Amino acid sequence: MTAQLPSNPSELWNPNRQRSKQIQAAVKLICSGFALISVVTTFGIIATLIFETIEFFKQVPIWQFLTDTRWTPLFASKQFGIFVLISATFLTSMIAIGVALPLGLLSALFLSEYAKPRTRAILKPVLEILAGIPSVVFGYFALLTVTPLLQSFIPGLQGFNALSAGLILGVSITPLVASLSEDAIYSVPNSLRDGAYSLGATKRETVISVVLPAALSGIVASVILAISRAVGETMIVTLAAGQNPTLGLNPFVPIMTMTAFIVQVSMGDTPTGSIAYLTIFAVGMTLFLITLVLNIFSFWFVRRFREKYD
Repeated sequence: MTAQLPSNPSELWNPNRQRSKQIQAAVKLICSGFALISVVTTFGIIATLIFETIEFFKQVPIWQFLTDTRWTPLFASKQFGIFVLISATFLTSMIAIGVALPLGLLSALFLSEYAKPRTRAILKPVLEILAGIPSVVFGYFALLTVTPLLQSFIPGLQGFNALSAGLILGVSITPLVASLSEDAIYSVPNSLRDGAYSLGATKRETVISVVLPAALSGIVASVILAISRAVGETMIVTLAAGQNPTLGLNPFVPIMTMTAFIVQVSMGDTPTGSIAYLTIFAVGMTLFLITLVLNIFSFWFVRRFREKYD
């Protein structure tokens, strides 16, 4: 039996695609719905932070929040100096980026510029396995292994301290710096490398003078993203750095970061609506604003200094 051809030859070139259009419209609607859920959730989180933070500042003057030198919202004598927590967060984050930046950037350079394709295909997934280790494991490793090791040759280092927390935090964010930086370096066109070689540049000179400047925007974006990750880390600093709100930048003593305080209050029987309960949102809003500023700077820097190649 032979199939009948349409009586109008134009139907061969203009088939009925009504069902296909309906399916596409349904897929578009579903995808738009999921995207809308993420947007609404984000606005809901921000709105919750804003409203609860306003309630906090109705009881605590913002000037006191910014100028007090102690953080004791759970004590009888309550003080709310947020810079005590900010200084601790800054300290652990800077130690972490001091570890992650050289390790991650050098790993990215090796994988992109010096490793053979087969070696790169093996080592990059192995490096990224570190990103899959739970942060609580890193925290206990810092507390039970790294701290005793550091105490053996650093006199005065206490059991809970910012140094071991920052070092292990740096190890945990190294895959982020390495992976994103390697992608940025690897995407630099080979024509730039060939041009440098044709002018007599060595491998080292090509990497330092040509490849790294061309990939600068991607590298900076990876570093800022890693800093944001370090600022928002919870379990490592909670387990290894302690929960002692101390103003200063001494890495050998216990400290309390913003995330560690949120964990401390959230684990207790804090009455809803109390001043201790509202401090969670005030600290959370501060943390949100810090990461927002970092992300805005990263977005601006990438747009300002990104190299475009045809």
